[in-house]
Amino acid sequence: MRLTVIGNSGSYPGPHSSASCYLLEADLEGRTWRVLLDLGNGALGSLQKYADARAIDAVFLSHLHADHCLDLCGYYVMRKYHPDGALPRIPVWGPADTARRMAKAYDLDEDPGMKEEFDFIPYTPDAVHYGPFTVTVREVVHPVTAYALRVEAGGRTLAYSGDSGTCHGLEDTARDADLFLCEASFMEGAPNPPDLHLTGAEAGRTATDSGARRLLLTHIPPWHDPEKVLAEAIGTYDGDVALAAPGTSYDV
Repeated sequence: MRLTVIGNSGSYPGPHSSASCYLLEADLEGRTWRVLLDLGNGALGSLQKYADARAIDAVFLSHLHADHCLDLCGYYVMRKYHPDGALPRIPVWGPADTARRMAKAYDLDEDPGMKEEFDFIPYTPDAVHYGPFTVTVREVVHPVTAYALRVEAGGRTLAYSGDSGTCHGLEDTARDADLFLCEASFMEGAPNPPDLHLTGAEAGRTATDSGARRLLLTHIPPWHDPEKVLAEAIGTYDGDVALAAPGTSYDV
């Protein structure tokens, strides 16, 4: 698999990055398959620097906060009204209420809403097999229904936290992952609400406890210094750790 960071800003777009969006690519049967993990506000514009947005095969949403899903609205417009003709319907996996929520976000009637452009599929405990990818989700702690995603392809494993506080679901998702893409929105020592986000230190501890081989920190809000978040993680994880950089690609 190849991971490209489209957007890594936490909670809202920052001056140097859109909100959460990650492009995964893997080859199968003579072609490259491309899926998105999240499509937060601002991400559709950034995506077009690195890939043909018309060539995306599927979208997997971790949860329905705006910084992880809102640019599905613009993507709906692109796929419905493209001057070359409407683009083929593609699957969008997400929480059970995704179709209704996205219709409301664009002020559409729920029927059909965006269902002619996207095949909305709720997550279940069963793994999703799609092209070269196998995706397994675990529910994690957050104020809304949220999932961490474990993506396998070509014998390699990427774990993506989505948004989560510390919990068993997150640790299980990251177990022995080749690359753990993990949010780190909070700083140690601050009066952080429980069951919402991770500090850099908590991200590092989760990577250590799960046996993840590499840690990539993301979803850092613009008001925090990323280098301080990185230093926290280095203090609790002695493996390969770095900050996710927009526009950078990583071999998983």
